[in-house]
Amino acid sequence: MRVVAGELGGRRLATPGKRADVRPTADRVREALFSILGDVLGANVLDLYAGTGALAIEALSRGAATATLVDTDPGLAERNVTELGLGDRATVVRADAGAFLRRERGSFDLVFCDPPYKLAHRLGQELDKTLPQRLAPGAVVIAESDFRRPLELALPLTDERRYGDTLLRIHAVPAE
Repeated sequence: MRVVAGELGGRRLATPGKRADVRPTADRVREALFSILGDVLGANVLDLYAGTGALAIEALSRGAATATLVDTDPGLAERNVTELGLGDRATVVRADAGAFLRRERGSFDLVFCDPPYKLAHRLGQELDKTLPQRLAPGAVVIAESDFRRPLELALPLTDERRYGDTLLRIHAVPAE
């Protein structure tokens, strides 16, 4: 697995090997997603269920200003942030996504929600209660899940794409 484009394009990321609990977003899906998103220059990024941190790292590589990577087991994300020298722009937090959102006071322009596929269909209600307060005006939220059991969010849906078993739903918060 590698960073697809930007200042870190081509750099390798540490992967989970055969760990079944971590499923990184495939390079081709990240490439397609960032083609859809376009310019992320200056964005404040939140990567919930970060795993390897590949989504946040891709955003940083493409010009995002900062990224907060949240995971209950952030070892891979920490390793990748450290090895790529992103410690000045990325913060890795060991926390449950819901607990983080309840205590965090900042706001984010771009949010990735890529939970374990087996849990995604159960997380929508909790995220609907906690995520909107953390979104900046005009924010974009990407929900990644298995197409058979999608992550449903009440935020306005602007686009939906399927790549094999992976479903990407792009939600946009109106700018004020």
